[in-house]
Amino acid sequence: MKKKIYLVRHCQATGQEPTASLTREGRNQSIQLAQTLESIPFDRLYSSPYRRAVQSVEPLALQLDESITLDERLEERRLSGKQIENWLEELEKTFNDHSYTIPGGESSQEATCRGIASISDAIRDTKEHGLLMTHGNLLTLILQHFDSTFDFNTWKALRNPEIYCLTFQRDEIQSIEKVALKKDPLT
Repeated sequence: MKKKIYLVRHCQATGQEPTASLTREGRNQSIQLAQTLESIPFDRLYSSPYRRAVQSVEPLALQLDESITLDERLEERRLSGKQIENWLEELEKTFNDHSYTIPGGESSQEATCRGIASISDAIRDTKEHGLLMTHGNLLTLILQHFDSTFDFNTWKALRNPEIYCLTFQRDEIQSIEKVALKKDPLT
């Protein structure tokens, strides 16, 4: 049986910290996201526990009358234990060398492993359609696990929100499709 797992980057937020909320635009995006995905009969909704991720999936959960399962494995990848000035250069290094780690940070390999574990559990526990709300860096690493053409430049080009549909037959990936967000009819 085929299963579709929708991997979604959260909507626009006020910051990067775990408690950062959605902006006004992000709240509008979360409604557009719900409108885009409302016809899909999701039986499981998972989210990073970060506030911006939960707020991004809440309108869809309310519309579908589905609960949201928080999964810490969907948290954003921790690049470093402290702020670094050249973070963009360091991030690019982590995409080129998956074992590269900045002190206090998490390697791409470590982040990918937890992301893939979350996907595997979603495949096992989802009847047909599941959604995983996560963050841009982790989303790109998960996609890269299945298709090496997803890379640092993919991450740089991501928008908030971004939606990918991964189709699996058993545990084997069949396809990855980018899903367009429905345009707001008022804009």
